[in-house]
Amino acid sequence: MRHETRQPSSDLFDQMKAILGSSGLDRHHTASPGIPDDRGLQRIALASLIGLFIVACSLTFALGSRDYGVAYIFFDIARLPYAIATVAAFALVALIFVFARFSFGYFVGFYCYAVILGYLWLNCFSPFNYDHWLAGASAAISAVAFLLPALLITSPVRQVYTLSEKAMQRLLGTILLFAAAIAAIGSTYNFRLIEVTEIYTYRDQLRFPTIINYATAATMSVLLPYAFACYVARKRYWGAAAALLLSISFYPVTLTKVALFMPAWLLMLAVLGKIFETRIATILSLLLPMLAGVILFILAHDLSYRYFNIVGMRMIIAPSSAMDFYNEYFARHELTYFCQMWILKPFVPCSLEVPISVEMANNYGLGNMNASLFATEGIASVGLLFAPVSAFFCGLAVAIGNRASEGLPQHLVFISGGVLPHIFMNVPLTTVMLTHGAALLFLLWYITPRGFFSGQSQVLPA
Repeated sequence: MRHETRQPSSDLFDQMKAILGSSGLDRHHTASPGIPDDRGLQRIALASLIGLFIVACSLTFALGSRDYGVAYIFFDIARLPYAIATVAAFALVALIFVFARFSFGYFVGFYCYAVILGYLWLNCFSPFNYDHWLAGASAAISAVAFLLPALLITSPVRQVYTLSEKAMQRLLGTILLFAAAIAAIGSTYNFRLIEVTEIYTYRDQLRFPTIINYATAATMSVLLPYAFACYVARKRYWGAAAALLLSISFYPVTLTKVALFMPAWLLMLAVLGKIFETRIATILSLLLPMLAGVILFILAHDLSYRYFNIVGMRMIIAPSSAMDFYNEYFARHELTYFCQMWILKPFVPCSLEVPISVEMANNYGLGNMNASLFATEGIASVGLLFAPVSAFFCGLAVAIGNRASEGLPQHLVFISGGVLPHIFMNVPLTTVMLTHGAALLFLLWYITPRGFFSGQSQVLPA
């Protein structure tokens, strides 16, 4: 009797590779009979991860009510069914992330989706007196209005001008030198090596010239992440290490969590972008820190308080909670009609005598409270009825970044834009674009020569 020798099946390996493959996998892959194609597996993975994210996000807010009642984070078991129904309905909006291709708008959009998701949960338990049904509907519609242009407008813009390879290398070196100079100049105004728990004691005392403020914000949010991403893509790891060292040098100068945690954050994005398809990496970038906070809170609450305070409260809960405060305040006060924008303030009558963040601190005693585009350009500027219109135009602004970066390796866009999604969660669009340099990043993407990363592979669009 003849025995046939059978080769080990690679079906399982192929399926796992399709789900977890890095951003260059199998562009021309043809599915074997009986095996779902790569896109189908990636969509299943995306849908599963988003579902887990929604559960983890809800748990984060529920657990946060245990320690943050003073910040008006509440939970009532009697209202839990309403919260679950609301979150489940809004989960349908997340399907756009399953079918859309990756772009800068995808990255920003998912983080903004998290802000609205959290607010809809909080809205079910809010102690404030305003029209909660209208506010919830406005928030959900605003999310859709923002996501449609931010995720779906991705057509490239013709490059009228691009840098040469030599000019590109000089640009990266110049960014590092510029960052070092700004850090050195800033240190002459402030330099304190303190624990992260003490930063708020001293941060309000910081005084920098306006030009240094703008240069510092743009360097931390855009220039150093862009340089780091380019060096990683080119496998110039000494340059990447220099960008990380320069980024953390801004912590004793600015006393911000962004400067302190940016090296670890960028490294995490680089690892996620290397291992996973970029859309999956996007979901994991927010899911993994949140899930770790939930697990630590449940298993070792006393030991996990500091971590949960930074990740659970500051990173996840606070941006959504700000919408609750803004709704309460502007239900009783006149709208701003964008007068908070310095370029419009001379031409628009303004009821605010101080910046909105300071006004919120004066009313609620929780410190200066900046908020996302949904709260500032939406609730505060035009009110609940017209907030979706404002959100739509904000989505169009983000889509400019999609078009400017089209043709670049997706993991480069993912890493170089990696700091901005957090900033979108916490400050107005105009502040992100100008003060934090998002418009500058769009320009850098636009003039970046696509052939500079010719060895980098692309992901097959969804």
